[in-house]
Amino acid sequence: MSKHFDLLKTDTVTAARRGRLRTLHGVIETPIFMPVGTQGTVKAVTTAQVKEIGAQIILGNTYHLNLRPGSELVRELGGLHTFMGWDGPILTDSGGFQVFSLAKLRDVREDGVAFQSHIDGAKLFLGPREVMTIQSNLGSDIAMVIDECPPWPCEYDECARAVERSQRWATACKEIATENGFLGSGHHVFGIAQGSTFDELRKQAALGLAALDLPGYAVGGVSVGEPEPEMIKQVGATTPWLPADKPRYTMGLGTPPQILKMIALGVDMFDCVLPTRVARNGLVFTPDGPMNLRNEQYRADPRPIVEGLDNYTARFSRAYLRHLVLAEEMLSATLLTIHNLHFYLDLVAQARAHIEAGDYGSWHLAWVERYEAGAAERRRRSAG
Repeated sequence: MSKHFDLLKTDTVTAARRGRLRTLHGVIETPIFMPVGTQGTVKAVTTAQVKEIGAQIILGNTYHLNLRPGSELVRELGGLHTFMGWDGPILTDSGGFQVFSLAKLRDVREDGVAFQSHIDGAKLFLGPREVMTIQSNLGSDIAMVIDECPPWPCEYDECARAVERSQRWATACKEIATENGFLGSGHHVFGIAQGSTFDELRKQAALGLAALDLPGYAVGGVSVGEPEPEMIKQVGATTPWLPADKPRYTMGLGTPPQILKMIALGVDMFDCVLPTRVARNGLVFTPDGPMNLRNEQYRADPRPIVEGLDNYTARFSRAYLRHLVLAEEMLSATLLTIHNLHFYLDLVAQARAHIEAGDYGSWHLAWVERYEAGAAERRRRSAG
């Protein structure tokens, strides 16, 4: 058993796992959802509000924070925890995905990626040493290795080269994090398994990273445009080859049903901008599918968004929240973000309880069925 991760229980019907991950800034009960604070803030809410609704860990992003305000400045001001006023664990993405999705121009080399900033066109470079130095400056509890995320769709040979290059970069990241004392001082480094839609490459990537004996592992390169069944298939093709005694993290997704399906495949950690992004447009999550508060049917609705979900937003009616959205009041973003994040955090808390109770298999199928049926009914009413 890993000294920093305890696998407390595994479901007998699915591969769902109940775990406990120890970091320098606290213990994380898994499965867990991690609110995204890309630029040192979870959009529209304070760190106190994020903590109040039960968040155990949040994310920052190496690419964005290094461009602005700069990782050295953050280090001088006490690290990212002090800088943003969050005393819990922080995971930072390496920035590799942002390079491939945001950079104006990029040149993938054997030692890293040369690119131009999407902000001002400045010429920059990210390789294993750069990403580990930046994340060390930030003081990340969990630092991700740099990887090459293949596009979807992509050819087998192109994906194979990305997997091999990512393996070399991960090896270098571990060596650097060992040399500079980052790993030895209790920080964690997670590898990222790529492979696109090719099961053989998914297995190769997972086994290659497992051989590095890193503190944790992620499934990368999913939710990059592929259909949902293919996305779930990719996760299922990767997790069986990752070490059972280390935490498993699927990056950048998803909807509530997708998270429950991936928990059933043995994933422990999730992050996604979806709940915060759609909140700013008036969309909120319920057990009966997403609800668009802009719809006329909520104009005089006195009920809270979800009965029994106890948070600050729950004291307000759907009618009032709809009014704020239509009036384009800033408060609407804050209140709806609190609700959506709490909905996600409550969902994974329920998942932990049902794994412990031994009925996760039946519970999650019933939950997904209700959610998807409700979503279909809302779509039908909107179309009618």
